[in-house]
Formats: sequence, C-alpha cells, structure tokens
Amino acid sequence: MSVERALWEHDATGLAGLVRKGEISPQELVDAAIARAEATRTDINAIAEPLYEAARTRAKTIDRNLPLAGVPFALKDLGIAMKGVPTYGGSRIPAFVADFDSVMTERHLAAGLVPIATSTSPEHGLRLMTESAAFGITRNPWNTAHTSGGSSGGAAALVAAGVVPVAHASDGGGSIRVPAACTGLVGLKTSRGRVPLSPLVTESWHGMVVGHAVSRSVRDSALLLDLTHGPDPLSPYAAAPPKGTFAAAAVRDPGKLKLAVYRKSPLGLPISAETLAALDTATALAREGGHTIERIDLPYIDRDFIADFARTVAAAVAGTMRGEVLRVGRSVSGDVERATRVMSRFGEVLSAGEIYASLQRLHATSRRLITETAPYDAVLMPVIAHPPLACGAMDTKGADAFLEDMLDRLRLARLLKFKPLFGQLMDKSLWFTHWPAIQNVSGQPSIALPVYVTDAGLPLGIQAAGRPGDEETLLSLAAQMEKISGWLTRRAPLQMPV
Repeated sequence: MSVERALWEHDATGLAGLVRKGEISPQELVDAAIARAEATRTDINAIAEPLYEAARTRAKTIDRNLPLAGVPFALKDLGIAMKGVPTYGGSRIPAFVADFDSVMTERHLAAGLVPIATSTSPEHGLRLMTESAAFGITRNPWNTAHTSGGSSGGAAALVAAGVVPVAHASDGGGSIRVPAACTGLVGLKTSRGRVPLSPLVTESWHGMVVGHAVSRSVRDSALLLDLTHGPDPLSPYAAAPPKGTFAAAAVRDPGKLKLAVYRKSPLGLPISAETLAALDTATALAREGGHTIERIDLPYIDRDFIADFARTVAAAVAGTMRGEVLRVGRSVSGDVERATRVMSRFGEVLSAGEIYASLQRLHATSRRLITETAPYDAVLMPVIAHPPLACGAMDTKGADAFLEDMLDRLRLARLLKFKPLFGQLMDKSLWFTHWPAIQNVSGQPSIALPVYVTDAGLPLGIQAAGRPGDEETLLSLAAQMEKISGWLTRRAPLQMPV
C-alpha cells in the first residue's frame, strides 16, 4: 500500500502503529500529508498558515515509540498557541505570534503529532460556517458547494479530505460538533475543565469554550484525550478524573444503557425532516446495541436560555475586541467584519449587572438540566437543524447592516429596550443549529457521531450528551454505534488517492 493510500484509509491510531512497526516513516507520512494538503487546497480552502518545513524538520527527529508518532496534525487558527506560529483568529487584525506553546500544544507534540498547518476558522469563531473576509470560504469535501460547518470547519475539512486523520478543534457553542456533523466525523466536546486552554487564556466565554479535536474514529478521539487531559496550574476548572483510560473505554462493551432522546428545538424553529431521520437512525443504532430509550422534553431549555447564552457571548466578544485594541495599539473596527462589530457592540450595550444576571440564570437552569437528566447515561439529540448548507447561505450582511444602524442611533440604550431586534439577530445566527450551546453552558460532554447521509449525499451527524465528567460512557457508546453503523470505512468522495 502506498503511503498516500495509507494516509487516506487509516486513522491516527492505525498510522502510528505502522510507524512503530517501521512500515512507514514519519517523514513519508508528513510528505504525503503535505502533498494531499496542496492537492486539495484549492478545492476546500482549509489552511490558514502552512507549517510544511517545520513539520518536515520535526518528523526527522520523532521518537517512533510515542503514542501518535509522526501522525500529521493541524492546529486551529483560534484558541491555541504554538511558538512562532501566527494566529489570525480568522480575522484581518494583525496576527498574534506567541513566544510560547499552549499546554495543549505541548501535549500534542509530546504525543508525537506533527502539525503541518493551522486550519481556518470564521472570525473569532463567531459563525457556524467557516467563511471569513480574511481567508474566504472553507468547503465541505463531500460536496464543495456546501459548508464544512464552523467554527472548526477548517479542521473538519482537512480530516474529511484525508489531509490529516485528526485535527485540533475548539467548541464554545457547537464549534466541534457542527463541523463533525457536516463532514461525517467524530467530534467530542469535552467536559468543562477536562483539557486546559492555558496559558493563552485561563477560560474563554465564561468557561463555555473547550478544546479537543475532530477525528476519523472514536478511538482516535479517546486516545488523544488520554494524551491531553489533566489540569494545569492556571486552569480555573478541573473535570473529575476518569476511572480508567479513555482509550480503554472506547473498546469495551458499554453494557445495557438507559438513554433518552430529545427531538424539540429550544428556539421553536423548524427542524428538517432529514435531521429527524438522522436522529431516528441514531436511535435505531442504539436500540440495536441493546439500550433502552425514552423520549423526553426539556421545556426550560428555551428561547430565554439561548438568549442568555447569546448575551454572555456578546459580552465576551466585546471584551476580546478591547483586548485586541490594546494588543495592536489602535482601533480595530476597520479590520473586523460587520457581524463581529455588531456582536461586540451588543456586548458593550449590556451592563455588567445584566451579564451577571444572565450567567446566574444559565447556571440555575444547568443545575436543573443536570439533575433531571442524571438518570440517563446519555441523551441523543440533533446537532444541526438542516443538512449542511450551501456556501454563503448564512450571509448576514442585510440583518447586520440594519442592526448596526440601530445600534449607532440608540448608542448607549439598554439592550432590553430593543429586545425584538436581539431576537431577530439570534434567530438569524442560530437557525442552522439550536442544540449545541446547551452543553457549553452546562459543561457536560457531548459527542457528535456520523450516522446518516442525506439524499443529496451529504453527512448529517447527531450528538449524545452525557453526565458531567463522564466521557468514558459516551466513548463506549459511540464506539459501539460506530461499529454497528459501519461508518468507519466511509470517506468523502474528494480526489481519492489511487
């Protein structure tokens, strides 16, 4: 088998095994990944910064006995730092070049991973489609007329296109799970405090952002989590330690689980028939695995809950923009996209008291959610309300221009005085996906799984949300569903290597 074909057919765990046995060298793997990156670069547009020469140099000195020795990897262009590598955050603001590695990067490198590029993100991760003025449109390898999701859409496109078998990703409102659902990948949003974001940040979006990966297989997600989890002195949170290894959880029989399924939209917005068909497919797979399933409702996860989430994000964006002004020493309003500018202005309009009250309401609802779903080992629910959208389908320019004009005229007026406008923006921004923010608020783990292909030939994944700190049960269930579905051998039909 050629190295190119091995890169296409194997997951990260399998490739590392070939390296350990001496069947493939790290240099050959990295060269194959770079060649694949260049062959697909125009089609998917998923690379923010190539790291090719540094990758080739690193590959020459890799210890072949490391768990993921020589496996090509990508770092998201947001939320993580690697010494000397520009981070753009999907923005035209001058790049940040760190003189340090994030703790997560240190752990990636210690595992033997070889970063070959940074992957594209929408500006500051604020859209669930990876499209930006700085880098253009990132496309889905299953059909390049459609989105790969966001905000980790570049990471997902690189994995789905066979450039790398696993890639770093982050999730503050679905940004791991949405791209995974759009591209036929596994996307684990970890428990709050499982993997540190330090020292780049100690927390992001009031603790709602987590970092992990999108991957080709459940076992890759589990192994990578074994190699990256654990607190750091700067971490404000620490998830409960696992009972064993995550990799062991991914290969053991989950036993008979008690599952729930949640089919409603928290926003009361339409859900496509194909999304519900995907959820039915996941339910059937779980039943085939021997699990019991009950249908539940979560009436308190509603528009007010999502609105409070959106307010806290707006405040975080406003704070980020203030930080960028201090970093570059000038106004950045001319560098950022209108949607970012509008979100930041909403955050500035809000008072500290309003944000605090929103957070308290979110925490109270999270306590109720965690308590009432505790009897279930996992809750199945959608990730995206519609199949992967056509590129450009969520262009918000018209709505943003209207809202920006209102903000200019109202200036320091309280947000609550134009609440209907806020509702319009929220619906416009979130109609594609209504569910993932729930677990970002509650801190629960949730894993997106590929289970379904639409009539148009596009993947459509669902998610299983677990108890806080219990990734092990999710990984065991996910691996079983992966095996039953036979999905592991499926690949996007983009320029398959011979």
